[in-house]
Amino acid sequence: MEMEFGAQSDTGCVRQNNEDSYGVAAEMNLFILSDGMGGLEAGEVASRLAVDTVLARCREAEKNPSLPLAGEPIEGVSGASNQLASAIRSANEAVYRTAQQSAGERGMGATIVAVWCADERMSVAHVGDSRIYRLRGGELEQLTQDHSFVAEQVRHGKMTEEEAASSTMQNVLVRALGIDPTVEVDVSEELLMESDTVLLCSDGLTRELSDAQIAAVLGKFDDPQAAARQLVDMAKQAGGGDNVTVIVLRRAAKPGGAIARIGSWFKKSA
Repeated sequence: MEMEFGAQSDTGCVRQNNEDSYGVAAEMNLFILSDGMGGLEAGEVASRLAVDTVLARCREAEKNPSLPLAGEPIEGVSGASNQLASAIRSANEAVYRTAQQSAGERGMGATIVAVWCADERMSVAHVGDSRIYRLRGGELEQLTQDHSFVAEQVRHGKMTEEEAASSTMQNVLVRALGIDPTVEVDVSEELLMESDTVLLCSDGLTRELSDAQIAAVLGKFDDPQAAARQLVDMAKQAGGGDNVTVIVLRRAAKPGGAIARIGSWFKKSA
């Protein structure tokens, strides 16, 4: 399965340093994005460590599918999804251990979102409030649920979407890498259809742009890199109050795929 992709990261218009990190293993169709937190350079350390750990663990699992899992297996999902969740648990351990060992990095943490595509399926895993979206047939769907205080309040009916958008508690996460020795990883599996577009992004994008704006850009640009660049530029034009990082993926359509199938159907019907 061939995936086209583009990625863009920017400090934004307010911050002095970029605490976002991302990683791509194109040969494995593995894509990871992390948003660090902790102030000064600690956030950068946390997000980079998270991404590098997941990349390394998934590459190891690719070579050795029987690689022992970190943590308990998740029932009802594939081996690849379990290995992705295991890699994120390992990243949590790495960030937590590093934070405990260095006074300057005490309290650092990170969000993470990751997708691993194979055999027309996509493993989706995340911790925190970075997001994964899918655009299909012009409809944008968020595939992750934010692990934040305001998102939980909305889900429980204690706060409206409008109240959440203006709340001073938006930065409060209820789950993140590196805060505790272990972390719960949310995992799901999605079917990937031809020409599906998938977006991984930090909250520097979603704080500035609406879902409608994001969908319009993803639907307009055939080139994933052009779409990624446009999304970052628009977020900066809207204020750029935070670092902004995006990865845009598109399952490449097979040459003549739909036309060939229609032609084959008519031949069989003749």
